Amino acid sequence: MRSLIITLSSATVRNYRTHNERVNIAEFSLLVWLGSIAAGLLGALTGLGGGVVIVPMLTLGFGVDIRYAMGASLISVIATSSGAAAAFVKEGYSNVRVGMFLEIATCLGALAGAYLATRIPTSALAIVFGFVLLYSAYLSLTAKDHIAEDTGPAEPWAARLRLDSQMPVATGWQSYRVHNVGGGFALMGVAGALSGLLGIGSGAIKVLAMDRVMKLPFKVSTTTSNFMIGVTAAASAGVYLGKGFIEPGLAAPVMLGVLAGSLVGAKVLATAKNQTLRYIFSAVIGVLAVQMIYKGIAGRL
Repeated sequence: MRSLIITLSSATVRNYRTHNERVNIAEFSLLVWLGSIAAGLLGALTGLGGGVVIVPMLTLGFGVDIRYAMGASLISVIATSSGAAAAFVKEGYSNVRVGMFLEIATCLGALAGAYLATRIPTSALAIVFGFVLLYSAYLSLTAKDHIAEDTGPAEPWAARLRLDSQMPVATGWQSYRVHNVGGGFALMGVAGALSGLLGIGSGAIKVLAMDRVMKLPFKVSTTTSNFMIGVTAAASAGVYLGKGFIEPGLAAPVMLGVLAGSLVGAKVLATAKNQTLRYIFSAVIGVLAVQMIYKGIAGRL
């Protein structure tokens, strides 16, 4: 057996191994595209996006440098968010006012995170990413589908910014209030920093902030998060692009694969059992997390 180094650029892919068979760039791109379809499908079915799968898939499975993997993941997040966000806004689920306000925190956090990512050792990034994966698996297992009720007085900041809104339900439209604006804004800064640092959309933390802290309806939280992650990723991607960590030859098949997988996942989601999906996702993410942490500690990334 011999290892084959495939160079998309000087340091993008380091040690992709194959069985005595030369794999050219076209074949490598095809494999990445197929893997990205699976990542997009899994991300769409669980509501956490494909970024949490893309980065470990590229680094562990294909030997891609972790910073280039993060850059490609951010491009895929922008593409998938842009496509889905328009539909959710049109249907009336996304709270655009909440999303635009919270984007101030996420974009500032994303710029800070992306700046740190270019200066932190790759082994440390792998360890942090592994623990974020474990937390994502935990959130997936403990998430509950519910509709928040319109209770309590209007919060002063929510009233000033006119954040309270309504969402479509089977019987018409249901009003809801936005609570704890300050707490949600602070947590969004953390979500943005993780997005820039790890090359993911941080959808899990955004949903957590809006659903559990700001008490938004679950569907509003997930769709508004989808509306936001593309803007957050774009802020981070600018830094990665400036540092040369976005390789078009890698980002293109990843973006196309995740987009295709997300579209399929959106159709499958209607008939799939949520709890089964959560178990599958948590098992896959748990294994990837352990591998990322181990290889980060061992200095193999």
